[in-house]
Amino acid sequence: MTAPHARYRRAVAIPAGMAMATALAFLPNTTATAADAAPAAVSADATSLSYVVNVKPGHSTSAYVKKAVGKAGGTIVTSYDQIGVIVVHSSNPDFAKSIRKVRGVQSAGATRTKPLPTATTGDLGTPKALSAAEVAKAEAPAGQDPLQPQQWDLPAIKADKAHEKSLGSKKVTVAVIDTGVDDTHPDIAPNFDRKASVNCVSGKPDTADGAWRPGASESPHGTHVAGEIAAAKNGVGMTGVAPGVKVSGIKVSNPDGFFYTEAVVCGFVWAAEHGVGVTNNSYYTDPWYFNCAGDPDQKALLDAVARASRYAEKKGAVNVAAAGNENYDLSSDEITDPSSPNDTTPGDRTVDPSECLDIPTQLPGVVTVASTGAKGIKSSFSNYGLGVADIAAPGGDSTSYQKPEAPATSGLILGTLPGGKWGYMAGTSMASPHVAGVAALIKSTHPYASPALVKALLYAEADATPCTDPYDIDADGKIDAVCEGSKNRNGFYGWGIADALDAVTK
Repeated sequence: MTAPHARYRRAVAIPAGMAMATALAFLPNTTATAADAAPAAVSADATSLSYVVNVKPGHSTSAYVKKAVGKAGGTIVTSYDQIGVIVVHSSNPDFAKSIRKVRGVQSAGATRTKPLPTATTGDLGTPKALSAAEVAKAEAPAGQDPLQPQQWDLPAIKADKAHEKSLGSKKVTVAVIDTGVDDTHPDIAPNFDRKASVNCVSGKPDTADGAWRPGASESPHGTHVAGEIAAAKNGVGMTGVAPGVKVSGIKVSNPDGFFYTEAVVCGFVWAAEHGVGVTNNSYYTDPWYFNCAGDPDQKALLDAVARASRYAEKKGAVNVAAAGNENYDLSSDEITDPSSPNDTTPGDRTVDPSECLDIPTQLPGVVTVASTGAKGIKSSFSNYGLGVADIAAPGGDSTSYQKPEAPATSGLILGTLPGGKWGYMAGTSMASPHVAGVAALIKSTHPYASPALVKALLYAEADATPCTDPYDIDADGKIDAVCEGSKNRNGFYGWGIADALDAVTK
């Protein structure tokens, strides 16, 4: 089955038939309640497109190309000379063709298919947060935050046991590269890292106070993710996987919900240069679900984001990303992509996912996270693939498919919502922050570990999980996905399900 397509990665619509009591906060483009924060303004006329121009890293080559950009009708927004990526606006329809001919340019392409600024899209749904009364009546055993009994996902990765040993180190920051984070939330404020937070929507860092927050009409996605990772263990609300680490907000989604390349590049570079230990990436880079190296524009986007993610890892960050919610086998020979480009008029195209990559999750070095539900099996929507999925973690599923043990009532994942609220979401978007939290616990336990070592420990400590075979999640008599591989590494669960207890004891 294929879940409805969303621009970010990805709070999914759970199939009809699940109990209404659990249908909370899982649709994209939902209403947030944090204060509006205007993104950095970049002037552009109605016919301008945004481009990335990739050159050899270093100031001398960049300086030469920068002059050529102007001659080709481009205006430089910013440049990241350390990775050789220049962000340009141009209304010249032949800009990319012209600049690719310039000596020193390795690739160049438009980051979108619609002129700046993008048109507003309508909301697809409004989340239902837990009511004040529901929060007030929540009860928990001694030592737990009030809503923790609803978090079946914490014992699923042994995070509850891990917290008896360690909550994580304040010296470790996890950057949430996403739709923005409401740092005023009582479960996030105690652990928020202001210095590592920024608005990157324009492709250029905006450090104005609060610029990293979602606007009132923007998605709560990033705030939910941040709470899953590091909601404080403070007697309020819920508990994060790593409630003792820091969390920052790097806003890369524009008001219409698009994650364009220039913003994603800015986000990774910012994280790299501000001491971030882990980045969480629960999105894909618009407008192409898969970016094919054979297309000059898409190749440029691949190059730019790959350079930025490698730079972040080189500077010490472990990059963790969601696998996606379309129940795609990312190790198959071909996939039909019906959704690209998603900022103009998408159309069906057949791609080879080994050559056309979903970025950043399929980039080399990035930890690709698949989702599991309350029964510990692959979520109905989760992408998968032998050799592609590295690890699995709770991302939720329809309660009718995978019902949690009492006292938990919802098969979705509880998280923080803007405006001091809490609610449920589901998707590989929710699985990825669990792994980011476990990586932060490993980094806390082994403060001098390189990203390569942290990843090695993450995989070695994961609980090996054999293929679910047959996989008929909706019990309709039809196989919904085929898992390949051994117990120790397979297409559904990668190296296994993340283990937070091992992260703090081994």
